[in-house]
Amino acid sequence: MTRFSIITPAYRGAAWLPLCLASVADQAGVEVEHIVQDACSDDGTAEILARHPHVRAYVEKDDGMYDAINRGLRRATGDVLAWLNCDEQYLPGALSAVAKYFDAHPEADFAIGNMVIVNGEGDYICSRKMLPPLAIHTRVCHLSSFSCGLFFRRKVIDEAGLFFDTSWKAVGDAVWVLRALERGLVMQAIGQLTSTFTDHGENLGGSEQSEIERIRLRDSAPVWQRQCIPLIAAHHRVRRWLGGVYHQEPFRYKIYTRLHPDLRQTFDVARPTTIWKQRLTLLR
Repeated sequence: MTRFSIITPAYRGAAWLPLCLASVADQAGVEVEHIVQDACSDDGTAEILARHPHVRAYVEKDDGMYDAINRGLRRATGDVLAWLNCDEQYLPGALSAVAKYFDAHPEADFAIGNMVIVNGEGDYICSRKMLPPLAIHTRVCHLSSFSCGLFFRRKVIDEAGLFFDTSWKAVGDAVWVLRALERGLVMQAIGQLTSTFTDHGENLGGSEQSEIERIRLRDSAPVWQRQCIPLIAAHHRVRRWLGGVYHQEPFRYKIYTRLHPDLRQTFDVARPTTIWKQRLTLLR
């Protein structure tokens, strides 16, 4: 049976952490090690962790989210690794689907699942079918995959030594994915929903620090790539269209909510959309 190690970096995430923990704890068909790296939160996180003895909790100061993830990765013992932020969840059967995909595709180093974006109450905003990211688009536009749907084999850490560069505080996952692509590691999309991301208005991806770092990453690209940003963005849209990203059938998802933290609630989506209105200026 595949053993997963899920790392959750935490700092003052008590409003969302119980939902994240519950979504990992009820995964069936796999063994799961859930590591929480808490940076000495003062918002009740310690009390929440005390109620979940199955979680491997480490409370210690760190140098930001990516340092916390690195610490968790060094402590992880699983065959497949991932990180899940406090305001994210796995959907039912997500880890089992990932395990089956890796079993069927030994060439894949990374598996990327589809995702649903919800608001603070769990209501639907949009959904995204994932395609493997391309290095050039990631560098000058944005990372098109989301960390909550990204899973990778242990060899990425043990053999490739792919830890995070902690000098980045907001877009380190994009830099990390770029390094993986540059090393020739294989990323594939599994074509199934695995995760949810909560857009509650205070996400790191919408922060001023994130914008500063996106510009820093873009400016590290060769001049010709920066000059071709409109063409690169257009290519990305065409690639998504050819990949069926814009065509989505009605579906339902089940998640934990702050109103119902102990039982997954079902949300029916009659008219799926890829449009994330709150982030249109960020996602070319």
